[in-house]
Amino acid sequence: MDKLFKALADGTRRELLDLLYLNNGQTLGELCKQMTMTRQAVTKHLLLLEEANLVNIVWQGREKLHYLNPIPIGEIYERWIGKFERHRIEALHTLKQALEEDSDDE
Repeated sequence: MDKLFKALADGTRRELLDLLYLNNGQTLGELCKQMTMTRQAVTKHLLLLEEANLVNIVWQGREKLHYLNPIPIGEIYERWIGKFERHRIEALHTLKQALEEDSDDE
């Protein structure tokens, strides 16, 4: 998880993830065209994203395609965000049921 949070802490890496979200399966060259930094800098950021398992690589011939891996982000949601949302959703559901019961009694 430390590598994951370190990768997500950087705005440039989040921008790369956003680019892959919009158009998954891009080459390094395609990603570089959309960034305002050197090819080497983009490569370093992509390597950190790979190490954090946020980006998967698929070779197609001589091309290396980069794909967003949403699973680690989903795990963050489940572990830290989802459990708090569940209580809110349950509270809203309970409120809805109570209001419906009140309107049925009238």
